Amino acid sequence: MTRPEIGVYLPQMGFSFEDVLHRARRCEELGIDSLWLYDHLYGPGMPDYPSLEAWTLATALLSRTERLRVGHMVLCNQFRHPVTLAKMATTLDQISGGRLSLGLGSGSIEDEHRRAGLPWGTFAERSEQLGETLEILRQAFDDGRIDFAGRHFAVSDMPVTPGPVQSPRPPIVVGGVGENFTLPLVARYADVWNVPTYALGQITEKIAALRAICDDVGRDPQSIVLSIEAVMALAPDEQSLPSVRSLAEKRFGGPGFGLHDTDLIGTPEVVAERLRGLVASGFGQIVLFTHDRCSDQTVQLLASEVIPRL
Repeated sequence: MTRPEIGVYLPQMGFSFEDVLHRARRCEELGIDSLWLYDHLYGPGMPDYPSLEAWTLATALLSRTERLRVGHMVLCNQFRHPVTLAKMATTLDQISGGRLSLGLGSGSIEDEHRRAGLPWGTFAERSEQLGETLEILRQAFDDGRIDFAGRHFAVSDMPVTPGPVQSPRPPIVVGGVGENFTLPLVARYADVWNVPTYALGQITEKIAALRAICDDVGRDPQSIVLSIEAVMALAPDEQSLPSVRSLAEKRFGGPGFGLHDTDLIGTPEVVAERLRGLVASGFGQIVLFTHDRCSDQTVQLLASEVIPRL
């Protein structure tokens, strides 16, 4: 069994830059593969709580690490024009020596769009716009030039140079499970498909749906890395498990987090066994919320006691 990429998801709400940088450097020192940020103008539901901007933060982290991959789960397509995003991505891939992962989605919080005066539209409209952005990015990465005319964007003979370090491109991650709009975009454009926490109870059905759509568009589903985003409550021993479980329930027990769908709650032996089940189901990338927001103890335990068991 090939070991999957193991990453941690660290929504930056309430953290200073020093807080996030410390966690990123610990992940790198311990051999964790990747760190993922969110892309919101403020913490969802908490507009007055401190929250660092996603792309600037990723740039700073990649500039201060050497091996760690950094990405977003996921960038909001409405926040950046696709040509600008293409230039940002190729530049950051150059700066980081090829360590950028490019997650992209159609947006999830209407309120922040309304407050910022950004168009929201229907899900169908946002998905169509996302599809055009993905086509523009693929042209930029693969061809070094963009020539595109769509409903939302028109780009004429736009060079994008220097191109990315990674070949053929920084991996494009698309998250979501909608069978009418999102999965067709995954089948056409994504290098990595991420199953979000809210869909963890539907994994089998959604994998089957993606494979069927890939067949329809002539894409080999094996060419898409399956990725999962899940909450992990990792306890060093049985004695500490009740308090770890309690904190996880408090922070991530609500609907949408899927805490009990993957049930990654327990000691390293238990969590590793459940992660092996995900790997056996075909997941090549696992991105973990930790119950305590990536404390030193939990990141150390993940690296020393869980990952070796995979």
